[in-house]
Amino acid sequence: MAESLRNIPPSFQHFGQSWSRPTARQWRLHILLFVLTIATTTLSGIMFASPEPGADPPLRTPIDYVLYIPHAYLSTVAQILRYALEHPELLYQGVAFSASLLAILLSHEMGHYLACRHYRVDATLPYFIPAPPLFIAGTFGAFIKIKSPIPTRRALFDIGLAGPFAGFVVAIPIAVIGLLTMAPPVPLLSGIYFNDPLLFKLLARLLGVTLDPNSPTNPYYMAAWIGLLVTSLNLMPVGQLDGGHGTFAVFGQRTHKIIGRIAFVSVASLTVLGFWWYGSPSGFLYTVLLAVMMRVRHPEPPVMEELGNKRSVIAVLTLIMFALCFLPFPIMIK
Repeated sequence: MAESLRNIPPSFQHFGQSWSRPTARQWRLHILLFVLTIATTTLSGIMFASPEPGADPPLRTPIDYVLYIPHAYLSTVAQILRYALEHPELLYQGVAFSASLLAILLSHEMGHYLACRHYRVDATLPYFIPAPPLFIAGTFGAFIKIKSPIPTRRALFDIGLAGPFAGFVVAIPIAVIGLLTMAPPVPLLSGIYFNDPLLFKLLARLLGVTLDPNSPTNPYYMAAWIGLLVTSLNLMPVGQLDGGHGTFAVFGQRTHKIIGRIAFVSVASLTVLGFWWYGSPSGFLYTVLLAVMMRVRHPEPPVMEELGNKRSVIAVLTLIMFALCFLPFPIMIK
């Protein structure tokens, strides 16, 4: 920390000197959101391990068509819960998925949080965002809110990239467990197929595991897969995403903007190709997110000192980590 703050002029020494402690009300909110996210991610984990739900409710009257989506959704949730009660081993699958995924997300956010504490930048504890059961992975992720200016270029670099590195480190052993517990492939005529990121392919080769798109998923595989996908999304060099922070710290404001636009066009193009070739609409969500992030102005730290050789090496490692996590076409639908 002394090295990082050594070059700050006296006029900027007041930055980051105060730290607001969470109030009792804030603690209750953080705990409530975390508990709700445990519940929703557990239900999603049960869904991944459950068989396909039964037939949709019959549509006889106009009101049936109006209520079709909520009725079908509630009916599916009820069927999965009923099946889980009849097969308690599914609860273990749900808990394993929830614990694995939340471990990755919590590590990611605590990486940011502890880096903020290191630089005395005021920030909140992680806010976990539960999603409706069965929607995506049961969570929209987590975030911390930074409440005071980031004083230096080095602080921006460290705070931005500490989260992805922490989450990535935790995701590796979970991915190993997922690969070692893969079930034999079961050929399917149709369905959703999850493409494997480069990290999975390298680990599978090291472990002597054969990856097959027809192999049923397990909770550890899915948690690591989602965790790596979230990591790659956060490392996009756009706006105030983690990768945007790193890009701004390394290259400055002008180049950050140019690289962000190139990344957006690339992702948008891959989205169209993915929908055309594989019938997967998932990339449109990422394109919309990046479009929103491009419109968020990135503030410049008061002190733009040199990053130094160590952080230059970390920047290269970040690119490697992104390559290991990134999936140009995450999902195929047949």
